[in-house]
Amino acid sequence: MKKFWPLAAFLIVLLLWWGLGRGESPVTLHFSTAHRSMIVSTVSTNGKVEPVEWAAAPAETSGIVRSVAVQRGQQVTAGQPLVVLDPTSARSELEAALAKEREARAEADTLGEGGKAQTLADLNDSIATAQAAVTAAQRKYDAAQHLAEKQAATKLQVQDAKDAVDRAVFHLTALKDQKQTLVTAADRSVADAKLRDAESEVALARHKLSVATICAPISGTLYQFDLKIGAYLRPGDLAGLVGKLDQVKVIVYVDEPDLGRVALDMPVNITWDAHPGQKWSGRVNKLPTEVIALGTRTVGEVTTVVDNPNHDLLPGVSVIVTIVSKTVNNAVSIPRSALRTIGGATGVYKLVDKSIAWVPVVTGISDVNSVQVVSGIEPGDKVTDRIVEPADAEIHAGMRVKALLD
Repeated sequence: MKKFWPLAAFLIVLLLWWGLGRGESPVTLHFSTAHRSMIVSTVSTNGKVEPVEWAAAPAETSGIVRSVAVQRGQQVTAGQPLVVLDPTSARSELEAALAKEREARAEADTLGEGGKAQTLADLNDSIATAQAAVTAAQRKYDAAQHLAEKQAATKLQVQDAKDAVDRAVFHLTALKDQKQTLVTAADRSVADAKLRDAESEVALARHKLSVATICAPISGTLYQFDLKIGAYLRPGDLAGLVGKLDQVKVIVYVDEPDLGRVALDMPVNITWDAHPGQKWSGRVNKLPTEVIALGTRTVGEVTTVVDNPNHDLLPGVSVIVTIVSKTVNNAVSIPRSALRTIGGATGVYKLVDKSIAWVPVVTGISDVNSVQVVSGIEPGDKVTDRIVEPADAEIHAGMRVKALLD
């Protein structure tokens, strides 16, 4: 039995050595080298395209679309016909209004001349007869007075002649008064009001007939239009929208935490899934004055103006927006994954010989992959950005490591 003790002791020592050696095996870490590069800080989000200048082409009268002269996306000029509504109803209204105007005008003209023609003619004849009777009675009265002076006529005969003159004058005056009252001022006012109303109806009917053709309100691109022959429009219904699309306005929905990174005149890049690989450029020209709820997000609406020379960006579409917040050239750059926070302090683990040291750093701007280091790290320093093996290892300052370098 004793002869096996040396062998057993050797095996125990071997196991201890293997265990201690395994426990001290260094953790394998991947290291990136700090270097100088340009870092562009951006705010990426979504937005919606709107025209900078636009105008609506509404229907001003009701009717069925009889003909369509354009199609969506077409360039149009101000006043160019877009659609024509069936004018049958408008023409009927105009004919009825014209007939009513003629009737009202005839009535006004008649009253202006003193009344109805036949009534006025009869009254004028009666006045002429009464005037002749007054003249005849006056001659008889004058003759009676002359005879009375010669004592050839009695006072009673003279008085009878005078009474005849008075009766003739009274009758003439009554007829003239009747003529004056044949048409009153009120009659003329009513007739004139009817004529004005009729003229207004004619003007309205002419307008309805003219607006049966719906025209482009401004020159530009007909970016919204889907009418077809047979469609029915009511007054106020939209026939189409025309906009100037050389430049478009993109309303950008920036999340509230990122609003502080956005300023006026910052460059903007636009992409649209419908045109992969194509980009549009613009600038921020208006900042939000409030934040609003957008689904589950709280955002500010940042307005940007984007050049659209080929009119490819269409109003109403959703686009991907990148606002270039800040650019730093020749910045000391490390991967974002190298940054760690310990005890409220931000820093990195730097490779020193075969171990790592904790180095606090001050950071600047960042992009999707990299971050600017303002102080704490110099170009050429190696900082760990991920654990390779074992994956669940805990690292700390001073520990020996096995370094994998870029």
